[in-house]
Amino acid sequence: MSDPVDLPLEFVRWLGDRLRDASPRMSGFLSDLVAEIDEKVDRIPAELNEYGYDPWGYNPAVLKRFILPSAFLYRYYFRCQTTGLENLPKGRVLLIGNHAGQVAFDGLMVMAACVLEAEPPRLARGMGEYWLGTLPFMSVLMDRTGSAVGTRQTAVDMLAHGECVMAFPEGVHGMNKLYADAYKLMDFGLGFMRLALQTDTPIVPVSIVGSEEQNPGIANLKGVARLLGMPSFPITLTFPWLGPLGMMPLPVRYHIEFGPPVLFEGDSEDEDDVIEAKVDEVKTILQRQLDRGRKSRRSIFF
Repeated sequence: MSDPVDLPLEFVRWLGDRLRDASPRMSGFLSDLVAEIDEKVDRIPAELNEYGYDPWGYNPAVLKRFILPSAFLYRYYFRCQTTGLENLPKGRVLLIGNHAGQVAFDGLMVMAACVLEAEPPRLARGMGEYWLGTLPFMSVLMDRTGSAVGTRQTAVDMLAHGECVMAFPEGVHGMNKLYADAYKLMDFGLGFMRLALQTDTPIVPVSIVGSEEQNPGIANLKGVARLLGMPSFPITLTFPWLGPLGMMPLPVRYHIEFGPPVLFEGDSEDEDDVIEAKVDEVKTILQRQLDRGRKSRRSIFF
């Protein structure tokens, strides 16, 4: 009998296997996508042991099954237009992006972009909120697909090994902001800058235009969220009125831009006001990218 911890991983493998088994009988685009994912994931640099796992629990076979739905959304649902991937430096890098949309499809799309479009393919290791690790099985699933609960030591270790780490300094406050505040960056935490200084890591600002419109928030019931032990309880045009289906995103078009890398100097243990000044520089760059991306798109859906 399977260990309960492995049940979600078995489901991911099962779902991926069913899709892969069906792909030759389906339209060519699905079988082509499966073949592309296999080829790309096999070329992701990774320190795998004899059992196929890296030091943080990443397993390429699990990623191939997990990322297939994300790749489908990237190519055919959100129809992502990604620019600037040539700005990804070799070796360690810290991706810093804006966060929105009630559900973290933005992180999945950045991850898919780095696997499908970057050359060589890179695994963007998302640093998840602490509360994600309290959900049943979630921390294991994150580990197997290359992400992790965002502890500082985990991020330091990954960067020391030359990994690509992804963080959203707005956190849940950005993801669950109301549409009235769309594309206005919320307060940034300081931790990512201390991390970059400690590890001498370049920062690549990643702007994501489209996520704000995928599921616009009209209210946030903080009292209900506290009762349920959740960081927020968003009310959107479709949730909770349509139940779980109400969290499905609209088919907006994503525009993702990877900006030029920025390397900061200084002491990671400096006073907050010194660190905050550097954080504001990143925030300003990211806001400019967002503003430029919004002006250049033809519409929300095109």
